[in-house]
Amino acid sequence: MTLPKTLIAGMVAIACTGLLTTPATFAQGNGQAVAPPQTEVLTVTENEALRFMREEEKLARDVYITLYNQWKLPVFNNISQSEQRHTDRVKALLQTYRLTDPVTNDTVGVFLNADLAALYAQLVARGQTSPLEALHVGALIEEVDIVDLQKSMSETTRPDILSTYDNLMRGSRNHLRAFVGQIQAQGVTYVAQTMPQAEVDAIVNSPNERGQGGGGYGGGNGNGQGRGRW
Repeated sequence: MTLPKTLIAGMVAIACTGLLTTPATFAQGNGQAVAPPQTEVLTVTENEALRFMREEEKLARDVYITLYNQWKLPVFNNISQSEQRHTDRVKALLQTYRLTDPVTNDTVGVFLNADLAALYAQLVARGQTSPLEALHVGALIEEVDIVDLQKSMSETTRPDILSTYDNLMRGSRNHLRAFVGQIQAQGVTYVAQTMPQAEVDAIVNSPNERGQGGGGYGGGNGNGQGRGRW
C-alpha cells in the first residue's frame, strides 16, 4: 500500500518540523462482518490495508493515551477509548478473513510496523511541547486517517470491509471536529495539515454524525470533548 507509506514519510517530516515551529500539521466499523466462504481470499492490497489499519488505529489510541497523561485534556481520554473500539473492529475483520494480526503486543508505543513505531515517537514528542501542539497532533492523525480510508475504500468492493471503513471514516470526521473545535476555542485558526483546507473546513462546519447500528455521537465540534460511541 504505497499511499500510507507516503503519508507516513510526510507526517514524520511534519512532526519533526512541529518540534521547531508552531502549528502548521490518522479508522470504526460495525464489527459484524459476515464470514466469507472458505474459498474466498482477499487481494494482497485488501490484506495489507486491513493489517495497516489495525496498527494505524492503535497508533491513534496510543498517541492520545500518552498525550492525555501529559496534559490531562479530556478530549484525548475520550477519543482514545473510541480508537480502542476502532482497532478492535479492524481486528474482527482480520479474524473473519483469517489474517495474521500485526498487534502481538498491545503495549502503548509498540508496533510491528517500524515506520509507525518511529511516527509514534515523533508525534508524541511534538505533542508534548504544549497543549495546543498536542491538539494539532490529534487533528493531524485524524486527517491522515481519513485520507488512508478513502484510499482503502477505493481498493475494495467487499460490503463488510466497506461498511467498517465507512464507520471508521465517520468516526475520524467527528474526532477531527473535536480537535479543531478545541483549537478554535483558544482563538487559533486551524490550518489543514494534510487534507485540502476546503475539505477540512467542510467537515468542521458540518454537524456531528451518528454511527450505524446505534453507534451514537462521536467527537463533537465546537468546545466538545470527543465523547461518543465511535
